[in-house]
Amino acid sequence: MDATSTEEAADPAVEATAESGPESAAGSLWPARLRRWVRRTAFAMAVTLVVVTIASYTYNAFTDGRAAPPKGLRYVQAADVRTRYQTWGAKGSPVVLVHGAFEQVDTWSKVAPLLARDHRVYALDLTGAGYSQRRGPYTVDHLTRQLLGFLDAMHLGGPGDKPILVGHSSGAAMITEAALRAPGRVGGLMLLDGDALNTGAGPPPGLHYVLIDPFRTSILRLGLSTDWIIRRVYGSQCGPSCPKLDAAGVDEWRRPLQVAGAEGALWSMLSEGVPGLSAGQVARLRGVDIPKSVVFGAQDDVFSRTTPQETAARIGAPPPTLIPAAHHLALLSAPTAVAAAVEALAAR
Repeated sequence: MDATSTEEAADPAVEATAESGPESAAGSLWPARLRRWVRRTAFAMAVTLVVVTIASYTYNAFTDGRAAPPKGLRYVQAADVRTRYQTWGAKGSPVVLVHGAFEQVDTWSKVAPLLARDHRVYALDLTGAGYSQRRGPYTVDHLTRQLLGFLDAMHLGGPGDKPILVGHSSGAAMITEAALRAPGRVGGLMLLDGDALNTGAGPPPGLHYVLIDPFRTSILRLGLSTDWIIRRVYGSQCGPSCPKLDAAGVDEWRRPLQVAGAEGALWSMLSEGVPGLSAGQVARLRGVDIPKSVVFGAQDDVFSRTTPQETAARIGAPPPTLIPAAHHLALLSAPTAVAAAVEALAAR
């Protein structure tokens, strides 16, 4: 009786243990499986990072040769920058052309010859772009000092020889600041596809902490080596009316970013953001008594539809000129219209 009672008493406990055992065992396995998965994932990621890093360093080593600037370029010392420049025309009043971000003297190659029929035309590579010496900081202040130094070097700005300054895109900020600093040296001002404002344009803050070497160098060089990417960016900014880029055209946009010092300057410029001025600073142009004009491509999608009118009102210029069907690179897609707008400003 005692044995039977003991056996019967034991049975429920055994059954309870048997029923709860698999669930408890399964429950205890999940943390172990999760830890194993985390360890394996971390290991795989670490191996991938090592492999990609080695591949990146190797690729960078094999592509470390820098491109040479084209032969026959002209240079002058402008403030503290050895500056590449070009001139067109031998008579008439002077016009100085100032490019925007990632552009250069050659971006004016369609407009400048048209203006050279009646004007002495000058264009320079701002530091950080084209083939001028890379010398930071890449700020409005420094770039404007280079521009004013260029006027000195070209003996421009004196009585009877005051140039019209034409600034494309971000170049509008430098010509605006130059006119504010030395209004007596400027004969007129044209903001072309640019509002001169510091809009905060540029990469997200902190990107340079994420996009670090050797990876950023590899990404840049891979991108520059891909003709399709260069043609795609050019096409999106220039629009369907722009001439297609042939091999020489691709090289014209690519090579300035492959010369010695260009990569370091690019990262510095990206950390600075697109140079510009506050709305209050730009509005000071209203008090500068020189001819002014604002010209935009009618299809320029870098800015809002209201930007041309707002910019003209801000600087005290007549209503803006809108070039039909032109996008942000109106100087390439509609050079005749741009040259005509400069001529109209010169005639005022």
